[in-house]
Amino acid sequence: MKPLLSKTTRPFLIFVLIVLTISIPVYYFVVDIIWQDELDEHNQIVAEKTSYEFNRMSISSQEMHRNIALWNQIQPGTNIQKLSGSKHQQTKIYTTEKYKPFSSDTKIERYRCLEKVIYIKNVPYLFTIETNIEEIEGTVTIIGLITLFFFLLIVSGLFVLNTKLSKSIWQPFRQTLDQLKNFNLNNHSEIEFKPSDTTEFQELNDSLQKLIAQNVSVYKTQKEFTENASHELQTPLAILKNKLDILLQNSDLTEKQYNIAEDMYKALSRSARINQNLLLLAKIENSQFDYSESFYFDELTKNIVENLDEHFHQKDITLQINVIEKTRVKGNKILAEILINNLILNAIRHTEPKGRITVVLENSVFSVMNSGSQKLDENLLFKRFSKISSANSGTGLGLAIIKEIAKSQNWNAEYRFSDQNHCFSVRL
Repeated sequence: MKPLLSKTTRPFLIFVLIVLTISIPVYYFVVDIIWQDELDEHNQIVAEKTSYEFNRMSISSQEMHRNIALWNQIQPGTNIQKLSGSKHQQTKIYTTEKYKPFSSDTKIERYRCLEKVIYIKNVPYLFTIETNIEEIEGTVTIIGLITLFFFLLIVSGLFVLNTKLSKSIWQPFRQTLDQLKNFNLNNHSEIEFKPSDTTEFQELNDSLQKLIAQNVSVYKTQKEFTENASHELQTPLAILKNKLDILLQNSDLTEKQYNIAEDMYKALSRSARINQNLLLLAKIENSQFDYSESFYFDELTKNIVENLDEHFHQKDITLQINVIEKTRVKGNKILAEILINNLILNAIRHTEPKGRITVVLENSVFSVMNSGSQKLDENLLFKRFSKISSANSGTGLGLAIIKEIAKSQNWNAEYRFSDQNHCFSVRL
């Protein structure tokens, strides 16, 4: 991703560079044409002035011939030649290339030439003049350098101005963005944006403030409902469970009645677990836990593995554990214990009999891997009440609790599937 300023400045610089590149040959051809027109006009004036000055002289024909011959000898780039016959050529203007006369320089240069018939004392003469036009290259070079200088001046000036103006103009937007980044819905606090004198930014702030206020209100209502409902359900569920315990111990029950009561007990137990999990999620979201405790994560892992040893034996699961000793972390010990327990129970629940489970703790990463045949849907894994498999009796909240516990302690819970193994890892 690129900042907004670079997205506008870069195309502008490219455009200006293209225009500058195109302008250099355009300068050359335009100046060349203008220069040639000026030289053609200059040559015409020289031809006319030469004729005029010779005609003003009050001298004999012999003297005139000597002066013209002297002119041809001492005047570089011009030649006056007497014409014979009644037909005279038309005026010719052209460009030629040749070595510079009267010079040791071997460089070929361009000359603008004029051939025109002039009359001196009513006698026709062919007047030829050649004027060097190589100075145009120097002129174009100077123009190019000046253009480049102003281009760099304009670009650097615009860049500095854009940078300074963007900081002041976009400052309200950056402030709004920073406040949104630091906003946490769990804090139940609304945002007070600083007023801006830019209409668009003020409208953005007003819209965001209304949106956040509505979301905070809805979120509070939902959380209060969940928490209150869970608290209110806890007592009747406990009473019903105790009554069913007493009922199941009654020897007068028929087998059909016992089966019905047992099914009710299982459903009630599941409801109680869901209720406890919802209460736990509500407490985590309400930040009701202390995360400043320091404890050894490896010791918690070993204790939980020992407590679940019976579950491994029931399904004849091969367990491999690789835990680095003295791995100290900072957070909430109770929540960490729930996280470890849920991850391992989830692996046991979704591992076929005689499968394998690997528990690893190294480089501040806790991983639980279990054998499997197909990758799970990552879009549903950590969602509440989503079932990874229809063949288990879980509440659908275990992985959601893991995700919330990790999030609350600035840990990162991830899932991947490789080499026929499901791997749930938490980066501590």
